Amino acid sequence: MRLRASTLTVLAAVGIAAAAFAPAAAGPPLPGTVDLPCAAATLHQDAAWYRPAGTPRGMVWLQHGFARTEGNVAALAETLSDAGYLVFSPSLPFLNPDGCTLQNLGDNTAFLDQVARLFATAADPTGPLATSAARAGVGLPALPRRVVFIGHSAGAEAVEYVAHRLHASYPDAWANLRGLVVLDPVKSFLGTNTDTALIDLAATDLPVLTVSGPPALCNNFGSGTGALRTYLHRPFLGVRLITGEHTDAEGASTDTLGELLCGTPQPDNVAALQQLTVRWTGDYFDGSTDYPADAAVAAAEPLTGT
Repeated sequence: MRLRASTLTVLAAVGIAAAAFAPAAAGPPLPGTVDLPCAAATLHQDAAWYRPAGTPRGMVWLQHGFARTEGNVAALAETLSDAGYLVFSPSLPFLNPDGCTLQNLGDNTAFLDQVARLFATAADPTGPLATSAARAGVGLPALPRRVVFIGHSAGAEAVEYVAHRLHASYPDAWANLRGLVVLDPVKSFLGTNTDTALIDLAATDLPVLTVSGPPALCNNFGSGTGALRTYLHRPFLGVRLITGEHTDAEGASTDTLGELLCGTPQPDNVAALQQLTVRWTGDYFDGSTDYPADAAVAAAEPLTGT
């Protein structure tokens, strides 16, 4: 499945009112941990779970960016949970002597392979993902099988690479992956994780959409968006918010450091990003390929493959 949209419908989607997709509010985040092998040790990383009201429509892995934590994407996690999705939001290291890091500081592929195994074994009630959910008190008889990956900044590269690993090595888990949403994606300075992942994913029908900001220091001058446009030769790859800030994905969950280094989230852009992320997530789960064209045009630029 590949999503397609005209310029008008893309811009219209950005302007859709929040009320259009706001169901009953979910409960508060459920704090917990997730166990991830790292070299000869096991990391016990903080992780938050967000359970929706009622039966989940699917599961979302939401990954924060470089030198951030799950708390910095809590506002987006809550929005997704309110829309009916079970959200798993782990904190992954940005420094580790064994290379077990979110971004590539040498070779973090073995660590990201372990993250991929979380989803490859998600149906196992004794597996690390189900164990994490149980410890947090999620209280579901089983985790939803279908999943969408969403990543911000360096977290976008991570979800791309993990999707690639599922495609390469875990066919059952790959069959349940519905799509990716990458938010102002950033390539690592070292390694080829983004390129390797996108070259592989380009040969599949897995939908990959972005909400990007303009090129700036904090998104490595649009490196991740540029890679999407280079490797995914598709008619629609998402939108660029013309006045966007790198912190728009964090919204109300950002902090002083994030604002100082990467700008203050703009309310209109935050709303547009959250609305598009929720809408696309729903489209992935529903198998939709078009957008309604009945909303106001907003300040966004459609992106296509080159």
